[in-house]
Formats: sequence, structure tokens, C-alpha cells
Amino acid sequence: MDINDVQHPSVDAPPAGRGRWVRAVLRELLETIVPAVLIAALIHLFLAQATRVYGQSMEPNLHTDQRLIVEKVSYRFHGPRRGDIVVLKQPSCDDCELLIKRIVGLAGEEVAVHDGQVYVDGQSLEEPYLSRVTRGHYESVRVPPLHVFVLGDNRGASNDSRSFGFIHRDEILGRAWVSYWPLDEVGMVR
Repeated sequence: MDINDVQHPSVDAPPAGRGRWVRAVLRELLETIVPAVLIAALIHLFLAQATRVYGQSMEPNLHTDQRLIVEKVSYRFHGPRRGDIVVLKQPSCDDCELLIKRIVGLAGEEVAVHDGQVYVDGQSLEEPYLSRVTRGHYESVRVPPLHVFVLGDNRGASNDSRSFGFIHRDEILGRAWVSYWPLDEVGMVR
């Protein structure tokens, strides 16, 4: 055998095992990352999502920059309930930030505000979560089918159904469920 017949590995060529190792690492990453991203996307779309409180409309119960988990499952099994704190899209505003409000009126009910109180079907609504009376006057209205009437807990500083009207159930993204930040606010949202 002649010395010229022997193949010498090139100095620049990677070792044969190195290419296999890189492919194995890339494959492993793809097998881990792609399913994780898909699972996270599915959770975000159908089960729960994180959101942040903006503004003071839910004081004293929720505060600016408080972080919440919004669950999206329960309304698939039952309709919204009075007292639920919901996250919703602001009507006729695709680019606006999400709103967080409390449901006070359900489909078919008559809602009015006067004498410092909210009235539902002529009865004063008991609202232990409020720290102040509800000021102002809002004429009696009947909530249409598949809609709700929402108010902020800080009624003097709230953009709610008194200004933008009823909310269709499809505009509700979910129910505020758990507060996870700041740490002294961790717990169920009520």
C-alpha cells in the first residue's frame, strides 16, 4: 500500500460523531420545546391565562399592577354568575386593554342605580365588597339575553356598563380566579 493511498482526515472536517451529536441535541430540543410551546398555547387559549390589573376601577379589592390568573373553563359549563369578577374585551375596541369588572346584572334582569344603591329587579343588591356607596343615577334597564351588566367596585372611577352598555357573553374572556402577585395579595379573587 502506497502512502498516497491512505486517506488522512482533513484538519477542517468535523469528526464523524460530532455531526450526529449536533443532530441528536437539535432533535431532543425540538421534541421537548415544540410540545411545551403547544401545551402552553392550548392552556392559554382554552384553560387559563395570566393578566394584569390596570387602573383603580376595582379598588379596594384589586389594585393596579396586581397579577391574576383568569380561568376560562367554568363558563363552558354554566353561565356567568352575579358577583363574579370577569376579564372582558372592551366593546367595539379591538386594540384596547382588557377590562376587569364585577357582574351585577344577568340576562333578563332589570338593573338600576339610585339612592346610593344598585337595584336588581327592584331589590337593593347587597354588595359587601364595596367600601363606598354607589353615587349617581342610572335609569332602569333590562339586560338582554346572553348579556350581563358589569360595574367596577370603585364606582366613582370605573368605565363600565353605565358608559358602554351590556356585555355579550362572548366578550367575556374568563373569570378572575387567583391573584399571584404581589405576594401579600396571593389568594382566591373574591
